[in-house]
Amino acid sequence: MEGADVLLSKTRGQIVIADKGYDAQARLVQPLLDKGKQVIIPSRSTSKQPREYDRHLYKERHLVENFFARLKQYRAIATRYDKTARNFLGAIYLVASMVWLV
Repeated sequence: MEGADVLLSKTRGQIVIADKGYDAQARLVQPLLDKGKQVIIPSRSTSKQPREYDRHLYKERHLVENFFARLKQYRAIATRYDKTARNFLGAIYLVASMVWLV
């Protein structure tokens, strides 16, 4: 099993947004910075050198995370009742539209 440092270094995106749990300077953050990627990971409160990050983009990440949490409130989505990818995607569209309308 590969760790986050290996998986994230292979990403094609230019910006990596993650929560404080991924605040590993030597193992994760520095290799991403060396590859020219923008890292938006807040430092842990116990960090001796707090890192600057774009708070606006980090708040956007939180909104997306909350949306997925709301999708998972629907049992069929959380347990993936549908066997085919097409039906599961249809269920996600349906639930997403219900979440959006509420």
